[in-house]
Amino acid sequence: MSPDLLLIGSFLIALLLGVPVAIALGLGGVVGILAGLSPDMLATLGTNTYNSVAKYPLIAIPLFILTGLIFERAGVAASLVRFAQAVIGPRHGGLAVVAVLVCLIMGGMSGSGPADAAAVAMVMLPSMRKAGYPQPFSATLIAASSSTAILIPPSIALILYSIVVPGVDLRALFAAGLFPGILAGLSLLVPALWLSRKHGWEDPRESERPPLWESFKAALPALFAPIIILGGLRSGLFTPTEAAVVAVTYGVIVGSLIYRNLGIKDLFNLATEAAVTSGVVMFIIALAGIFAWAGTTLGTFQHLADGLLSLSDSGWVLLILVMVLVLIAGMLLDAVSIYLILIPIVLPLMNHFGWNPVWFGILLAMNIAIGQFTPPVAVNLMVTTRIANIRLEHTIGWALIFIAAMASSLILVMLVPGIALWLPDKLGYVVGNW
Repeated sequence: MSPDLLLIGSFLIALLLGVPVAIALGLGGVVGILAGLSPDMLATLGTNTYNSVAKYPLIAIPLFILTGLIFERAGVAASLVRFAQAVIGPRHGGLAVVAVLVCLIMGGMSGSGPADAAAVAMVMLPSMRKAGYPQPFSATLIAASSSTAILIPPSIALILYSIVVPGVDLRALFAAGLFPGILAGLSLLVPALWLSRKHGWEDPRESERPPLWESFKAALPALFAPIIILGGLRSGLFTPTEAAVVAVTYGVIVGSLIYRNLGIKDLFNLATEAAVTSGVVMFIIALAGIFAWAGTTLGTFQHLADGLLSLSDSGWVLLILVMVLVLIAGMLLDAVSIYLILIPIVLPLMNHFGWNPVWFGILLAMNIAIGQFTPPVAVNLMVTTRIANIRLEHTIGWALIFIAAMASSLILVMLVPGIALWLPDKLGYVVGNW
């Protein structure tokens, strides 16, 4: 049996048996080394795992995870919801619009879909239930909207992509994700508003409009968070990694001194939770280093890429095929695992057809975002259905509607790369040809 087959086969079998992704990656790499290389090469395991995590930009990941947790617990979502309600006003579908807008803003603080889904669902689900929205619809809409956090900066997934793909400017990725993220959110509003008006959800006569000025003042500290992060990056005041430190500091100030919902004990608990979550992410990255080194040394990834190239000479055909594969992977795995597993395979395709790496990274992120609310795993949907106290299978019909809506925005970005690349190009970041 060939080393390539043993490498990939052992990894997939381990996944099917329920082995954690990190262990499955490390196990696949070890099997590949033993099958195709000298057993002496096992001495590289320590070096490969260390080199995988000993990268300065990775410092931003635990810090942005901590930022998301701080803003989630600080009561930011509640102030944003009240302000959005004051802006939108009472109307059919008003709360649906509020849910999408708040998820987009929250995405600009944490970069984590599940964290945003939890924060927004806790605030929005009771209000939407009272207004007559079905709980499965509300849970699915919030899950779909919070998936845009993977696109809107600061995105943890884009940070990892900039590390895995050589020569990609993280600032360009952050800027490139902004318009596609907003487009994805707007695409969800169309079916949400249509369904709300069709079924008569949320009677405007029974809703009260919060005072605009008071709600704006309460939400102002939260609204400043994305501005500080993106403004600092654009001005060159700090790097993306330093932006993560600024975000944590600002979150602590807002949560403890302005909203006054965070104490010393809360901060300690949040830091502990962030450390555990970050440890899981870093463990996956570390053991993925073994898998990546074995696959590269054996030529497995190049062989797989050559196999895909043999299917068609058309870049568009293979791009669609890659998007389908990523969507399937997004239904089963988290974004970190998908990037670490698939990027080494699709990187040769990207180089062969001359796909813009920034544009391609945004396409992957949009695809993974769809996977975050697509059953059977649907990590965002699992969060919102748990809070709504409903079964996941009750949301499948609604999920299909929002999957189609967000897929339309993905197709648009595929056909018009300028949607993603115009902003980073105008800001002076290196984006390459488009």
